[in-house]
Amino acid sequence: MTTFHRAVLNFETKCEERNVPKETVMAYLVEISQRERYNLYANFDQEMPKELEEEFSNGMQRILNQEPMAHVLGYSWFYGYKMIANPTVLIPRYETEELCANVLARIDELFMDEEKIVCADIGTGSGAIAITLVKEESKISMYATDISGEALETAKQNAEMNEADITFLQGDMVQPIIDANIKLDVLVCNPPYIPEDETMEESVIDYEPHVALFGGQDGLKFYRSVFENCKKVLKEKSFMAFEMGWNQRESMEKLLHEYFGDVNYEIMKDINGKDRMLFVYFGCE
Repeated sequence: MTTFHRAVLNFETKCEERNVPKETVMAYLVEISQRERYNLYANFDQEMPKELEEEFSNGMQRILNQEPMAHVLGYSWFYGYKMIANPTVLIPRYETEELCANVLARIDELFMDEEKIVCADIGTGSGAIAITLVKEESKISMYATDISGEALETAKQNAEMNEADITFLQGDMVQPIIDANIKLDVLVCNPPYIPEDETMEESVIDYEPHVALFGGQDGLKFYRSVFENCKKVLKEKSFMAFEMGWNQRESMEKLLHEYFGDVNYEIMKDINGKDRMLFVYFGCE
């Protein structure tokens, strides 16, 4: 007989042997048991139903082989919203939830009296940012761009699943917004920002799209693209919000001054005290 408890302990040991966080075991079991409507915590010392045991074992074997849990499940959670997860898009990270929260806070502060706020998520990937913002703020009119047609298909499915009204445009970074002659109050972007020569976890390199990870030799390629073109799409009063690498503060500040001079900006820390968010303000004094 295999109890829930015994199955968890067995795979926690295997995770430690394979350098997989052992917390993954309970996280995965909670997801699949909830989906099958088993009361995991009330029956933790009871025998695991055969079908659930088989699914749990098969899924954990994939996870032990470094496949992301979100791919095994077929979805992940972001800001309380369920997002399809597959190899066409980057799996949304919890750090990006903080970016969304701060964007929403700035919208409340800067556009309190506006009836409509035009926003674009540049390089939307899974659509997680765009979906979250438009669901959390009813005044937002949302556009989302991506160069990958496959990514846009996943983003559209996520938007439909979450009943989010978003206009998707295919193209390179800001260019679709320029082509459509759209003027923005808010530009949000979580671009690929990992330098090409940086060492990454096996599960990330093997299973997630490289186009969504790497930002050129110094990791700043896509920030340059947005900085170069943003004035073509931003209103006089507007702001931009970016996720950034925790160690990019100095190079980012240099880039900002190169493109905008003495622009009003702030670099915000995440919950772990690392520099992870860049906000750039125009006409917001």
